[in-house]
Amino acid sequence: MVKRGFDIAFSMVFVALCVILLPITVLVLAITAISSKAFPVYSQERIGQYGRPFSIYKLRTMVSDADNVEKYLDAEQMAQWKSERKVDGDPRITRWGAVMRRMSLDELPQFINVLKGDMSVIGPRPITREELSWFGDDASLLLSCPCGITGEWQVGVRTDASFESGERQKLELSYCACPSIGRDVRIFFKTFSVMFYKPSGR
Repeated sequence: MVKRGFDIAFSMVFVALCVILLPITVLVLAITAISSKAFPVYSQERIGQYGRPFSIYKLRTMVSDADNVEKYLDAEQMAQWKSERKVDGDPRITRWGAVMRRMSLDELPQFINVLKGDMSVIGPRPITREELSWFGDDASLLLSCPCGITGEWQVGVRTDASFESGERQKLELSYCACPSIGRDVRIFFKTFSVMFYKPSGR
């Protein structure tokens, strides 16, 4: 109850700020649309708590035809994409998109997901159906918690914590096995330091 109450209160504060700062909100959306040549907000399917699918919202950081991965990625990048669903130095990311990613601004529309009850502010990172297979028999533990905008993986060393190494699963499952208000408070405040200071390699 405390966690859900915080989720609603914090998300409503964010939505109120977007309304109060409407000119800035419109400017960000306009720059995003111009740089990507597409509608600034897009959605993708993710698997939520108890295995329920939902549409996650994000600000667009890539070119409009980014789903055509073969057009932009070479063989080595394709191999990384198939295993991690991310690519180092991804050529599909726009310049403005790179700025938003560094400050995690592309995640802001997910507060709508939080208000809808799809997600929490803090929890394991939302994953696709394909990524769920990396958790094997522990998938039920992962899905016992609502996924979050930020969490252990986001505030940790992302580069080292990959699915292939098993470190990402360990981080996410460690949270789901022992969630607590104190842990959420630590992640919440650490998120801000990660947003504004990211060491090289992240």
